[in-house]
Amino acid sequence: MPRADTGLFIRKSLDSVRSDAANTGLRRSLGPIQLVLVGIGCIIGAGVYVMTGTAAANYAGPAVIISFMIAGLACAFIGLCYAELSSVLPVSGASYTYAYVSLGEVIAWALGWMVMLEFGLAGAALAVGFSGYLQSLLADFGIHLPSALANSFVRGELGPHGMSFVTAPSINLIAALSLAVVTGVLVRGVKHSVAVNTFLVIVKVGVLIGFVAFGVSHVDVANWTPFLPANEGGFRYGIPGVFRAASILFFAYLGFEAVATAASEARNPQRDIPVGILGALFVSTIVYIAVGLVMTGLVSYHELDVADPIAVAVSAIGLPVVAVLVKVGALTGLASVLLVNTYGQSRVCFAIACDGLLPARFARVHPRFSTPAFTTIVIASISATAAALLPITLLADLVSLGTALIFTVVAISVMWLRTTNPDLPRPFKVPLGGVRIRGIWIGTVPVLAILASLTMMAPVLTDILSKALDGEWIPSTILLVYLALGAVIYWSYGHRNSRMRMTALALRASAGSTVDGPQLRKA
Repeated sequence: MPRADTGLFIRKSLDSVRSDAANTGLRRSLGPIQLVLVGIGCIIGAGVYVMTGTAAANYAGPAVIISFMIAGLACAFIGLCYAELSSVLPVSGASYTYAYVSLGEVIAWALGWMVMLEFGLAGAALAVGFSGYLQSLLADFGIHLPSALANSFVRGELGPHGMSFVTAPSINLIAALSLAVVTGVLVRGVKHSVAVNTFLVIVKVGVLIGFVAFGVSHVDVANWTPFLPANEGGFRYGIPGVFRAASILFFAYLGFEAVATAASEARNPQRDIPVGILGALFVSTIVYIAVGLVMTGLVSYHELDVADPIAVAVSAIGLPVVAVLVKVGALTGLASVLLVNTYGQSRVCFAIACDGLLPARFARVHPRFSTPAFTTIVIASISATAAALLPITLLADLVSLGTALIFTVVAISVMWLRTTNPDLPRPFKVPLGGVRIRGIWIGTVPVLAILASLTMMAPVLTDILSKALDGEWIPSTILLVYLALGAVIYWSYGHRNSRMRMTALALRASAGSTVDGPQLRKA
């Protein structure tokens, strides 16, 4: 039963969560291997195919592999927190639901709203990366698209004072269309989506393994010198650049959330979700490091600030056929991440709507396909608009910032549940233990996860603020407008229609409280 509290911090009870998990209307058809593939499908994508080049060229040089190690270590702590929570609360809302149980409704709404932003922007970034590789592949066959239909409205340009943004009369039509295709697959149902994702994951991992195996014999070690370029000011190279690159690559690990959101469609979520999260993290990090090492060994890192860095690295060897195969692999890789990313976003939106914080239309399941079809179409359309208008560098920064915030709340939720429900059955527990200070459980892994998230957040936030002070207002404006819109929606609709709040008001009324009929109708 929900608490009788009706304020902003009303919490969802564990019984309510379990009841919701058992009555979603979604089919439980995913096993551990499929969940690992879902995680790999969402993690191995733009991070390795696109952002590795940007991170190496602009921030870390060959030391980008250290950036991958830092991001991977940070995400290992966070992945362990997700694994414990998903074993206790196997629900589609993932971090949103964890926050609803532990920190209250208003925090859950803010987090859920941010999760939808991160998935939406990540989807847009992936679509932009897909567009870049497809244009490169078409150019190999002499097909060149008009600039007005192949580039975003906002473009990032690297100058002597860092990245700046300019506008141009163009839209990235390919990026928008790629999201339209993914939406069609997702609407058909999770079985169709997983089958497509499995095929795409096998192809893209196979291509990356082939790239590493083929490229390692052509590496020129001179390209690794200097391994860590001297700092040129700000986050350009040196140790600050390594951490800035890690913060860019960090967003790729939002795949944790995608696996956790699949809990309502997993056959045995308490066992399989932790396997999916940790298995996907391990495989993806190894692949990232290997690809980054070979890529920076084939060409100078200065040449990698392009939309298709792996293809550039292979082309430097002088074998165009191999380059074409790599581009095809990149397209399948980005398509699989786009598929899983959009899946995750639709399930989070579905969970929020089920709690009454968004209109009921977003909680409807298609009678034939058993999927939240309307929700999927709406959120994919918004991502497609962002993909058509915004460059990948801007999108990646905004995604990384929100991802770090989400991961911080997840770590806090682990400690809150350990504090308030110490005897709750936990099929999976974070290792390394913890201590109790005045009754509050402080876990080693959750604290490390929080510190790691803040470390990843700091360079991005610093960069966005410095850009705003220098007159580059686009990133900060997008973030502030989105947050303001979320506040308006919650106060005007979510708070008034919250299922938990309305139920709590009814309980208080039935218990003889002072809540009268007009108050209930207003709620």
